[in-house]
Amino acid sequence: MEASAEPSAGPSLEERITGALVGAAVGDALGGPVEGYTPEQILERHGGRVHGIVGPWNGDGWRTARPIAPYHKGDGHVTDDTLMTHALVRVYDRVRDHLDAYAVAEHLVPDMMTTPRWIPELEAEALPLQRVFLAEKWLVARIHYGHIDPREAGTGNIVNCGAAMYMAPVGLVNAANPLGAYAEALDIAGAHQSSYGREAAGVFAAAVAAACTPGASPESVIETCLAVAKDGTRAAIESVGEVARRYTDFESALRPLREAVTPFDTVGPDYRAPSLGARRPSRLHAIEELPIALGMLLVARGDYRHAVLGSVNYGRDCDSIATMSGALAGALGSEVPSDWAKTVAEASRLDLHAPARTLTEVTLRIHTRDVHRRRAHESAFTILAPVR
Repeated sequence: MEASAEPSAGPSLEERITGALVGAAVGDALGGPVEGYTPEQILERHGGRVHGIVGPWNGDGWRTARPIAPYHKGDGHVTDDTLMTHALVRVYDRVRDHLDAYAVAEHLVPDMMTTPRWIPELEAEALPLQRVFLAEKWLVARIHYGHIDPREAGTGNIVNCGAAMYMAPVGLVNAANPLGAYAEALDIAGAHQSSYGREAAGVFAAAVAAACTPGASPESVIETCLAVAKDGTRAAIESVGEVARRYTDFESALRPLREAVTPFDTVGPDYRAPSLGARRPSRLHAIEELPIALGMLLVARGDYRHAVLGSVNYGRDCDSIATMSGALAGALGSEVPSDWAKTVAEASRLDLHAPARTLTEVTLRIHTRDVHRRRAHESAFTILAPVR
C-alpha cells in the first residue's frame, strides 16, 4: 500500500506575508472614506453598500469639511494604519531580529519624526508624525520629549486600536508561533498603549501568526485568540464569535455583530461623540475593531473580499477593522483582488509588494537566528539535566 501524501502546506511564507500586508493596505484604503459613519448612513450616502473603492464622503469638499481631519480619504488612499504598518516593517529591516519597546524608541519614533514620506491623504510629502492620530503622536511626546521608559510609555494614552492596527508584521515575523507573536507585540505595544489597547495588539499579532499556520482556518484563528486573550478582550471575541457563526453574509450580520460587541465597547453609539467613559483603562472592556474583524472573518469563511467589504460597511472605525480582517484573510491565503490592489498602489503612490519582500527576507533571517538560539539552549539544558 502506498503511503498517503502529506497534506499540502498551502500558500508559502512569502505568499502569506504578501497577502497579509497587501490585504491590510487595501482594506485600509477601502474603509477610509466611510470611517466614522453608521451602516445606515453609508447605505444612504452611496445608494447601497460599498462594493469597492469609492471617493471621499464629502466629495470635492474633503479639505474643509472636517477641519480637525483635512484628509483626502477615499479614491484608493491608504490611511495611517498602513503608514504605521510599513514603518514597523522598516524597523524590522533595520534591527533584523525580534523587536521590543526599546526598538520603538530607537527606530520607530525617529522614523515618524525625521523622514518625510509621501502621505496619500495629504497629497504631499510630509513627516508621518503630521498625519498620525493623537494616540500615535503620544509615542513622540512621551518617548522623544518626555524620555519615558519605552516599556511604560503607553500608560496614560487614550486606550484605542492605535497599537493593534499596525501589529500584523509582528504576527508575520512569528508565523505559526502565536505565543511568540503575542509576547513580542505586548512588549512593542507597551511603548504606545496600555490596558485593552495593548492586549488587542498582542491578540491581533497572535491571530496573524495563527493564520499563517499550514491548514489554518477562521475557526482555528479564533481558537488561538481565545487561548491567549485576557479579560474583556477575550470575552468580546467570544461574544462576537458566537454571533458571527450564525451568519454567512455580512449584510444580515451588521447589526447583530454591533450588538454583540456593544457591552465591551467604551466609545458608545455615536462614534464621533464618544461617551465620558470612552477609551479609559479597564479589565472589563475591549476595543471594538479586533472582535469585529474576527467576526467578519468568520462570517466570510475566510474569503478576503467578503470579510473586507463586511468590515467596510460596518462603519465606525472601519478602516482599522478592514485593515485587520484584510491582513487575516490574506495570511490565510485568500486572494486580494488584483484590481483593488493596483488602484490602491497607484492612488497612494506606494509599492504594496516591496514591504512584503523585505519582511519575508527578514523573517527568514530571524527564524534562522531563532533556531540557533533554541539549539544552544537545548544543548546547555542537556548538560544541566542529562537524559538518563
